[in-house]
Order: sequence, then structure tokens, then C-alpha cells
Amino acid sequence: MFDPIVLLVGVGLLSITCQFLAFKINIPAILPLLVTGIVLGPVAGVLDPDLLFGDLLFPIVSLAVAIILFEGALTLKVDDIAGHGKMVRNLCTVGAGITWAVVTPVAHFALDMSWQMSFLIGAIVTVTGPTVIVPMLRSVRPNANIANILRWEGIVIDPVGALLAVLVFEFMISTQDAWTHTLITFGLVLSIGFGVGAAMGYGVGVMLRKNWMPHYLRNVAVLTLMLGAFAGSNLLAHESGLLTITVMGMWLANMKNVDVDDILEFKETLSVLLISALFIILAARLDFSAISQLGFGAVFVVLSIMFIARPVSVFVSSIGTDLKIKELALLSWIAPRGIVAAAVSALFAIKLESIGYAQSELLVPMVFLVIITTVVFQSLTSIYVAKLLNVQAPKPNGYLIFGGNKFSRLLALELIENDIAVRIADTNWDAIKEARMESIPTYYGNPISEHARRTLDLTRLGKVLVLSPYRQLNPLVTYHFEHEMGKGSVLGLSASEQDNRSSHKFSDSYSKKLGLFAQGASYSRLASLVAKGAEIKTTKLSEAFTHEQYKQTYGVRAMPLCAIDPSGNVYMYAIDQDFKLKNDWKIISLVNPETIQEKIKEIKPL
Repeated sequence: MFDPIVLLVGVGLLSITCQFLAFKINIPAILPLLVTGIVLGPVAGVLDPDLLFGDLLFPIVSLAVAIILFEGALTLKVDDIAGHGKMVRNLCTVGAGITWAVVTPVAHFALDMSWQMSFLIGAIVTVTGPTVIVPMLRSVRPNANIANILRWEGIVIDPVGALLAVLVFEFMISTQDAWTHTLITFGLVLSIGFGVGAAMGYGVGVMLRKNWMPHYLRNVAVLTLMLGAFAGSNLLAHESGLLTITVMGMWLANMKNVDVDDILEFKETLSVLLISALFIILAARLDFSAISQLGFGAVFVVLSIMFIARPVSVFVSSIGTDLKIKELALLSWIAPRGIVAAAVSALFAIKLESIGYAQSELLVPMVFLVIITTVVFQSLTSIYVAKLLNVQAPKPNGYLIFGGNKFSRLLALELIENDIAVRIADTNWDAIKEARMESIPTYYGNPISEHARRTLDLTRLGKVLVLSPYRQLNPLVTYHFEHEMGKGSVLGLSASEQDNRSSHKFSDSYSKKLGLFAQGASYSRLASLVAKGAEIKTTKLSEAFTHEQYKQTYGVRAMPLCAIDPSGNVYMYAIDQDFKLKNDWKIISLVNPETIQEKIKEIKPL
């Protein structure tokens, strides 16, 4: 047995390594984390979580699951969910019920399990999760309908499935008593969960709204109050804590005039660490002998989940929607299980084992087998299934525009008019509100946050334009997306207005990424031109109106911004860009009215 400190630090280092590896090769992080845990645990025997943590293992897993679910609940805004239509709601209610109803009898008869354990397994495997869905969407690139449905289902179904499992678990440990006591206990869990959750959500919301806590204590205060609500609920009604913190998170997310962005970002960072470490620890507890006890019956359970429960739930949930059969087919194929299924199964297995519940040792192996099979098999095949069904999104030639100022909105509208996908991201609500009023797709928040990584739809966006006035944030956004999308995928405005002192200048490596549109086309310069009446226009080149005639017509009044070829590829004007215009291309330009004498510096023909 290694030194406990060495083991804990090693788990942390391996967690980050697995996350980075998954990011580099574009696979769900759950795969390398799972392999690492199995190698450290049952294969090498280096990590024994039960020996390492002792009696603290159950409380640690329990608190970690609570934090993960609370962070997920903070993203559940009713308006956003409703905006994605009936399908998401049906999948998370009717669809979850169908999955539960299909898996339960299969587990009972194929594994020779008791009905109680079968119901619990069926409840746990109803969840998918954004931690495995989002990386898969980036590689598969399904169309917007499929991507939105899968993304929101993954966010919503985690707490829903966990709550279902909690209620089944409570029923299981209460069945030793009379039915009357069971119903009373069940009702107490619901009343305490919803009551304490709503009260704590409202109370914390008021605290945040009225700024009772200093800013540096807000995140820590919310975290400790949430854990306090979790522990207090469990004292009042056994295992009601998960329901409490989920209701609390949803209440905070939907409470008016309560800003939870900073809290969510803090919880996201904490959740990444907990998810990574927790998965390694839980995988290390796998018992190969228990897996062998499952026998071939486990194969029937997995097949029933993938080929019966999921397709039936998708097609039944789609009744009344306008989704096409090919879209439903891909939705039926993509449903990998993630960290919440693993954590909840381990949580309940530990508790059931402590009270000597029969067959509890089979719970974790069965759930992990479902996770391994769905993640590996669907990750490797989904891109080919999407191509076969012809439901992939068009080539990602769209643009994420960081900065929602008026110039950005005018450019976005012109690109949209030319069938180019655009999304504006900004941390300024007023700018986002103006963009939404003009029907421009938006993301409100920091586009490099963990929340953006899970929810920002980039399937049709291949490049980034940094057009914001945020000098401290612009370089971070630039380097983040250039690393994610590739070299040359991010362009920014000239930094000519920065302080000339060497201590205030940008680095040479960053300055080389600037110079979008033209030398000297800074944020303040473009904002000034737009304020004076400059407009963005599209000009179609042809034999009757060539590029030379375009220059003669507009002269120095026009600044070319980008060119679009007949195939829809966009070429941004920038320093050191090299492309040749042809007669069937379009030019999008910033044009000054003839009544304004101020000249726009013209870029040389490229």
C-alpha cells in the first residue's frame, strides 16, 4: 500500500492527465478515466478506495454526487428547456419511464435478480449526461435538431434519473416494514426534498440578490449552504438530500434577478475535479469476479438498453413533433451513460452492502458494464451512422463572434443573410439582448467557460472573430479557440489603440493573430464609423460588375470585410491573407454614406 498522500495526489494528477488526453484526441474523458481506474484498482492492485478512505468513502462519494447534481441543476432554466420543444420534455419523462420499464424485467429475468434490485438498475441507467454527450457531438456533428435535443436531454436527465433512483432506493430499504410505513416514508422524502429545497433555494437567492455576502465569500457560502441543506435533509428524511439540492439548484437557476454565473463557474470547476477523481476511484472498486457472476445475462441487459429501450423511448417521445425518421434513428443510437450513473450506483451499492442487502455487489459491475459498452461502442460508430443517415450538420464554415457590439451585430446579420452560421457570445447582457431582439443566435457568458464547453453549440462554427473591447479577455479567448479549433482559426481586430509603452503592449505571438479586416481597423475605429452611419453591405461580383468596378464605385468609402465563394466558403480580409476574387463571388463591406467625407482605409486587393 502506497502512502495515502501519494495516492491522493497521484489520483489528482492522473485525473488531469486523462482530461487533457481526452481533449487532445476528442473522446469522452470517461474512457481514459475508466481505464486508469481499472488499471490502478483490480489490475495492478495499487489503489484500494475502501482501504484508503475507510468509513469516509460513503460520505465522500455522497457529497461529491451532491455537488455534481447541484451544478447540473443550476443549468436547468425552464425557458431554455421549453425552447427546445416537446421532445426534450418527453425524453426526460415518458422516455425515462419507458427505459425503466424495459430494463427492469430484463434485469430480473436475465440476471436472476430480485425485483427491487432490477428496479434500481433500471432507474440508474435512465441517465445519459453532458460529460459524455458533448465530446461525442463535436466529433459526430449532427444537425442542429439532434444536437440540441441530445445536449439538453443530457443536462436534464441527470437529476431526473438520480431522483428516480433515490426514490427506488428509499422504497427498497423501507420494504422491510409495513406498506403504510413505506408510503409515509416515501411521502416524507418528497415533502422534505421539495420543501427544504425550495426554501433553501429561495433563501440563498434572496441572499445573492440583496448582496448580503461579500463577493469573495459568495461561492463558498453557497457551497456550504448547499451541503448543509443536503446533510440536514438526510437527517430529517433518509436519502432526501439529493432531491433537496436538485430542487434548490433549479430554484436558484430560475429565480428572477439572481445572478448565478459566478457560482456556476466555480461549481463547474469543482465538478470537473470531482468527476475526474471520482470516476477513477469508483472504477478502482470494480470486482472482476462480480462481473463474471453476471454471466451472459448482462449482455441481454445491455442489448435491451441499446436496441429496445432507447429506440422505443425516442419514437414514443417524438409523437407530435416534426422530427424526421433519420433524425429519430440517430437519436436512438446516441445515449451513452456517464459519471452520474457511475456515482449513484456506487453510492447506493455502498449503502446497500453496509446493511447486507442481497445482490448489492452486482449493482456497480452491471452499471459500469452499461457505461463501458455504450460509451465505447457509440463513440466509435456514431459518426459513421450519422454519415449513413445523412443527418450531419453542414461543413462548419460559420463564425463564433466574441463581442456583441453594434458592428458585430451588423456583420452577423449580413453573414446570416448569406446563409453563413453565426453565433454572438458576450458577457454583456445589454449587447446579448439587442442581438436576440434581432434574431441573432447568442451565447450569454464567457465562451471559454466550462458551461460554454458543455452547452455552446459549435457544430456549424469553424472559426472565431474576436471583436470585443475586453482587452484582458480577448487574448484568452483567442488562445483557447485556436488550441481547440486549430491554428489560424481565430482572428482579432488590430490593437493599434493600445498604450505604446512596451510594458503595456501585447506579445509578438499574440499581435500576429490581429489585423482583421485592415491595418488599423480597431474596435474603437469600427464603432466610430458605425456610429457615423456606416453600413455593412453585400456586393455580388459578375462579368457585368467586376472587382475593379467595385473599387471604382466605392473607392475609399468601403472597407472589404470578407468574401464568399459560390460554395459558401468565407474568406476574411486580414493582414497576410491570400485569396483571389472571382466574378461569381460576393464581397461584404463596411461602406460609409456618400454624405460623410471621412475615408475608410482601403485594403490592397488580395
